[in-house]
Amino acid sequence: MKKDALYHRTESEYAFLYKPKEFVVRMRTAKADVAQVTLYYGDPFDNRPRKNGAIGWHYRRIRMNKGLETQNHQYWEIKLRPQFTRIQYAFHVTGLDGSQTYYGELGCVDFNGGEIQNMANYFRLPYFHQIDMAKSPQWVKQTVWYQIFPERFANGDKSLDRPGTLPWDTEAHPGRQDYYGGDLQGIIDHLDYLQALGINGLYLTPIFKAASNHKYDTIDYLEIDPDFGDKQTFKKLVDEAHARGMRVMLDAVFNHIGDESVQWQDVLRHQEKSRFKDWFHIRKFPVSYEATADFEVARKLNYATFAFTPHMPKLNTANPEVQDYLLTVAKYWIEQFDIDAWRLDVADEVDHHFWRAFSEACHQLKPDFYILGEVWHNSEPWLDGSEFTGVMNYQFTGLINRKFLYHNINNHSFTEGLNQQLMSYRAQTSEMMFNVLDSHDTPRVLTLANGDKDAVKSAMAFTFLQKGVPCIFYGDEISLVGNQDPDNRRPMCWDETKQDGEMLAFMKALIAVRRQYANFLSEAPMVWVDPENEQMLTLIREGRTIEFVCLFNTSDTKQTIALKNGDQEIFSRRLDDIDGTAQLLPEGFVVLKRWKK
Repeated sequence: MKKDALYHRTESEYAFLYKPKEFVVRMRTAKADVAQVTLYYGDPFDNRPRKNGAIGWHYRRIRMNKGLETQNHQYWEIKLRPQFTRIQYAFHVTGLDGSQTYYGELGCVDFNGGEIQNMANYFRLPYFHQIDMAKSPQWVKQTVWYQIFPERFANGDKSLDRPGTLPWDTEAHPGRQDYYGGDLQGIIDHLDYLQALGINGLYLTPIFKAASNHKYDTIDYLEIDPDFGDKQTFKKLVDEAHARGMRVMLDAVFNHIGDESVQWQDVLRHQEKSRFKDWFHIRKFPVSYEATADFEVARKLNYATFAFTPHMPKLNTANPEVQDYLLTVAKYWIEQFDIDAWRLDVADEVDHHFWRAFSEACHQLKPDFYILGEVWHNSEPWLDGSEFTGVMNYQFTGLINRKFLYHNINNHSFTEGLNQQLMSYRAQTSEMMFNVLDSHDTPRVLTLANGDKDAVKSAMAFTFLQKGVPCIFYGDEISLVGNQDPDNRRPMCWDETKQDGEMLAFMKALIAVRRQYANFLSEAPMVWVDPENEQMLTLIREGRTIEFVCLFNTSDTKQTIALKNGDQEIFSRRLDDIDGTAQLLPEGFVVLKRWKK
């Protein structure tokens, strides 16, 4: 047995409260190395007399379930519903070679046929504090999000158009400085369309006063950008969305601010005498830069910025004045407009101290508030329950794209990668992750697929079957295309004769399935069947009374799938039945619902 591969960490993704009375324990071992793991657990203070009269700790034993497998490791998991409010525990591990060991907080000790004698070698969670449990608002699980880039979604109020606004052209290749006149009224005008699509969550990229068309260079966080309308119009948008059962998420940029903001302009005017000089990370006065190539700018900037962009000076969120200002902003849009969620741009470059204060401020106003961070890498440090509810799941995106759009990863490596993602977080956190295939920061999914709509459909279907909440980038449902930004931000096509009606019908049906089975698809365990099979990718979502059998043809040839009596087809892209079989063309799939005996 590879003892050095044994791993567990308490109060983490390896040991956590999933529900108020349900405690999850995970353990990691080397792959193909361990036959069985038994958990010894109990109340650490339960020292009643035993049957032989001796005083000793009362413990229980339970075999752990063999869980998900990654490239190098096997995970074991068990859900406990203890009657006590604290726990101590250790692991009895049996290797495939017959060797045995105890594994606890101090490492491995020889197996002696009984419990570990050294009580210091037990992992311990001193008390189950529900307030520390990672938050998982129930409504988020039931949401299908739709990301809107307001400047390109719809022009509902032409009186707001600035001089030089371009004609609405869905085939245009936008420049970085181009304006097409999209606004908040345009979103209101198309809420019925979104409702018919099945959308019940709106994610709007920034709408606050800013100098650019993308609005990520904020001038004033407390004002709606005049290109988009006013607060009255935004209030109407939120109210009408809520009336349709839709939640609203706003995008905030608290890592940096625009250089046209009052605060930065004061720094430029007064330099080291500015009352805002400590709001930023200024290395030397006078602040300056030279607008040459990006990396040249990086060497000649004497203040911190987002990336190498001199027009986006980085805020010093360790400064109490900055904290108070940004927390006022966070609370203002909840208190005054009843928004339901914040998406936080460049979230990983802001200090954890501020995000903990931010989370507390939002949840005091709305206990079920959703906080979504933009983090492109492993995000466990932000997802312990005290900061974000979830993050934009770009690591997941990369795997999906490689499998279904680029076809450059085999089924086994693909499933191992997804399993690694799931094991990186607490179970309820995985249910809150924001699953996107594209966004305003990436090329569009159909462009990534080189125009292969069947590949897009397979990728979409697979995404909607996963833990985490799906999001559609505006226009993907009608096959909008676009390369890296700003090309991916083309104006939305509202001419039905130019829309892809087949893709739209497909997405409506897919969204309906997701919403009907939202809780099941969020919570049901994942089971891979024969992941080394390169012809078929088979995933089972396993519930107590039902299971979904999800079959994806990942080969270049037609595959035949036998159907069982009682199989209920939930969703598919396949040929007609032939003698009790399903015929799947390449990139075809079928999702079957089966009742468990």
